[in-house]
Amino acid sequence: MKCLQNINTQSFDSKFKETGVLTPEEFVKAGDHLVHHCPTWQWATGDESKIKPYLPKNKQFLLTRNVPCYKRCKQLEYTEQEKIVQPEDGEGGWVDTHPTNENSTEGSATAEMSSEEKSDMEEADDMQNNLGNAIAELDLADDDDGEAAVMEDSDLEDEDDEAEVKPTFDREKAKPKSSEPSGEIIQTRTYDLNITYDKYYQTPRLWVSGHDENRHPLSVDQMYEDVSQDHAKRTVTMETHPHIPGPPMASVHPCRHAEVMKFFIQTVTEGGRELGVHMYLIIFLKFVQAVIPTIEYDYTQNFTM
Repeated sequence: MKCLQNINTQSFDSKFKETGVLTPEEFVKAGDHLVHHCPTWQWATGDESKIKPYLPKNKQFLLTRNVPCYKRCKQLEYTEQEKIVQPEDGEGGWVDTHPTNENSTEGSATAEMSSEEKSDMEEADDMQNNLGNAIAELDLADDDDGEAAVMEDSDLEDEDDEAEVKPTFDREKAKPKSSEPSGEIIQTRTYDLNITYDKYYQTPRLWVSGHDENRHPLSVDQMYEDVSQDHAKRTVTMETHPHIPGPPMASVHPCRHAEVMKFFIQTVTEGGRELGVHMYLIIFLKFVQAVIPTIEYDYTQNFTM
């Protein structure tokens, strides 16, 4: 218990504005803001034996359950509007796989919307385009130098990289029969999403675990069907969750998160405004949407560049 109480007195230097990283206290602050504005998210403790002493016991990670996924990524219509929002670097770039398609057959449905609904849709589209344009301007000439800048003089630099943990559970051995019908109807899947604090990279890290319409766990190959193919097995890999025992989950590797966030901070600052650390997870969920474009989680609060 004494170890948990030390979280209130232990001092971590904030480097949010300089490098885009978070201290454990800042992660909790951003998590509280997310839970307040997006009630579908909640704090969780996880396995008692895996509690991290640098986080409050009842706020180890964030969780949202039963997020719908109505289609597979291969169903998305790729057009000339698709854009690379972060150049390929050998380890998996960031690609906007969910662009607005003005020629979509959904146009007739849009025409029937109220003016208020249209306004909300246009605002969401503008936000998506602004995020893509902002990330596209990132200078990623040397990835190794970028990671070194994030970790330099870190208070937490001695921590092991949890991203390097190799799963020991072979999920394929328990692979259920495919639930996808042979016809054109695609059954709805659901996902549980987690956000943990990665102490090595000092950023949030997203985890997803899926089920089919019969609540059977999805196999590894099935989950990769719901990940952008530009990121599958590169940016997204199957890893052991740091707080929950059981089969591996799909996880978005956190090595580039701080770099993306740093650019957002600089862009907002150049515009004469200030980006508070409490907004971190709201923005984080928006830019990782490119990785899992068909998993329709709720990030609720709008953000404009």
